[in-house]
Amino acid sequence: MDPTGREAVYQTLLEINNALISNLTREGLFHAVATAIGRVIPFDRIAVFLHDPMRDVLTLSILESSLPTTYFAVGLEMRPGESHVGWVFKEQKPLLRRNLATDRVYAADDWAHADGVRSYSIVPLLVRGRSIGTLAVASTIPDRYTEATTALLQEAAKQVALTVENMQAYEALTRAEEVLRAIAEGTAAVTGRDFFYSLVRHLASALRVRYAFLTECLPGTESRVRTLAFWKGDGFADNFEYDVAPTPCRVVLEGKTVVHPSDLQRLFPDDRELVDLSAQSFLGIPVYDSANQIAGHLAVLDDKPLGETGRAIPVLRAFAARAGAEIERLKAEERLRQALAEVEALKNRLHAENVYLQEEIQGEHNFVEMVGGSPALLTALRQVEQVAATDSTVLVLGETGTGKELIARAVHSRSARRDRPLVKVNCSAISAGLVESELFGHVKGAFTGALDRRIGRFELADGGTIFLDEVGDLPLETQVKLLRVLQEREFEPVGSNRTLRVNVRVIAATNRNLEEAAAGGRFRADLFYRLRQGVREARRGRLPADDGAPGRLRLAGECSRAAEHHRARGRPVLGSGARAGSRSAAARSTRGRLRRARSPRWGGDPRGDGAAPHPRGARAERLGDRRDRRRRPGPGAPSQHAAQPHEPPRHHPSHPRNLVALHERSWVGSGPA
Repeated sequence: MDPTGREAVYQTLLEINNALISNLTREGLFHAVATAIGRVIPFDRIAVFLHDPMRDVLTLSILESSLPTTYFAVGLEMRPGESHVGWVFKEQKPLLRRNLATDRVYAADDWAHADGVRSYSIVPLLVRGRSIGTLAVASTIPDRYTEATTALLQEAAKQVALTVENMQAYEALTRAEEVLRAIAEGTAAVTGRDFFYSLVRHLASALRVRYAFLTECLPGTESRVRTLAFWKGDGFADNFEYDVAPTPCRVVLEGKTVVHPSDLQRLFPDDRELVDLSAQSFLGIPVYDSANQIAGHLAVLDDKPLGETGRAIPVLRAFAARAGAEIERLKAEERLRQALAEVEALKNRLHAENVYLQEEIQGEHNFVEMVGGSPALLTALRQVEQVAATDSTVLVLGETGTGKELIARAVHSRSARRDRPLVKVNCSAISAGLVESELFGHVKGAFTGALDRRIGRFELADGGTIFLDEVGDLPLETQVKLLRVLQEREFEPVGSNRTLRVNVRVIAATNRNLEEAAAGGRFRADLFYRLRQGVREARRGRLPADDGAPGRLRLAGECSRAAEHHRARGRPVLGSGARAGSRSAAARSTRGRLRRARSPRWGGDPRGDGAAPHPRGARAERLGDRRDRRRRPGPGAPSQHAAQPHEPPRHHPSHPRNLVALHERSWVGSGPA
């Protein structure tokens, strides 16, 4: 039978087809193909080069040869366009060399001639118009091959191309299943951050690469990432942050799958970490969250070319998707933990505020509203409005009982901090050894008896206002910490080295002359300077000595206005508890008391404690006592006071001496003020 005849061609094609059916391994398949081709086309060497699209190289995959060689072995790589094999692959045309002794073009021709090859024929392996490799035969005899044998080899190459495609698909599927199984088995039982470490370790093992790592994008920046797990071949490296600009990871974070099968250091010369890792190849896949936003990337590095690792990309995408879900879940858990911690902190703070308010309620606390229309009071309220709009420190100066706390409450209620608590601290009522613990709190075990952590008043007032009454009584060592709070808004609780930051407005009050105390060294001058940013002077509610009757008329008007204020709010007022039939008498009695308050002989006692702050008031009271003694009747004589119902006894609440005393209690005759 003619080896080049049609029957021989058909016989060869039939044997190749039978080889496809009966052989599943690469070695067995190509041995059967080479045997079938050898019956019609003699050769001393037959070779199949397959293209690796990830690295864009032609690799010698199958070789049967009887020639000695120093270079032509399985694994030999040639780039398209740089050799005779590359030219056939790229141009998709056959190449015939009849005599290499005189016809050599490429360096590979010189190498083949050195091995004893004198002629060869190379044809492309085409599948649906796409070149996947080449099929070549060579002989030591010149002019062994002709156009006819080359055409026959091309017919055989069609069958070989289909065989190669099927084989590659089968190997890719098998390899992907192995990678999937290896990674899935290694990560099935772990979640969270343990999943990240398990993923990169089993990923590197399944793909046979040295490095594998997973990152997440840092919030607020598009060019920095943080590793969540980094496998370095023999263990895990510490996580770190880095800038992706000079690295191959930059394009991955743009949403692209990036493969650099070789020459990685040459492509990214500014990435010095690649040199330290001896990295030659890179594969990176973006990681997305549920909103389809880039959350990080999954990547592998190797110190050798990647080879066929790119075929596992679908598997890597699947695990990148799970990594994205885990990253998002961990972030959600972190937000939940922060929310729960904030709720717990607010709960503790609310409890502490509740305890404080309960203590305030249990203590003696009479809140008296400032009611009146006198010029002095209106001026004071205007000053309160002005200072309340700012956030500056306020120092209230005034004698004891002049309403310094009322000024502080008014400033707080008209400020932007009105929705937060006003925490009151009486500095003079706290012993010197406990004042720091009361103001700044203490930790457990800070001193003997500190059995639990205590929240200080400054921490309790965070976001609100703290009122330091009698601030002039603070010890000097406590004044230092108070100064730091005013300057830096931070402090350390007693026994703790942890600094707490607070946002508190300070309102201080004192009846001392702090300027003299600072000059005498009893009060820090710098603290006094800080406190006196906003100063409000509260004076005792009395009339000037030279005001005369018009001033007393204004005070009587204020008393009447205060009575109407409390009566409108349903509070008991002196005279309102009379029987229904005595309303006119009560009204007459009230009018009488007001007339007596307008009398020039009434000195006034706004506090109701018997002390007459005005000299004229003290003199009038002494004169009244002497007149009472002179008018006191003998035994059995009728009482002049009983005969004059419009002049009640001195001990009666309606006596003129006690009229303004009730003003101090807002005209409350009984019950809480």
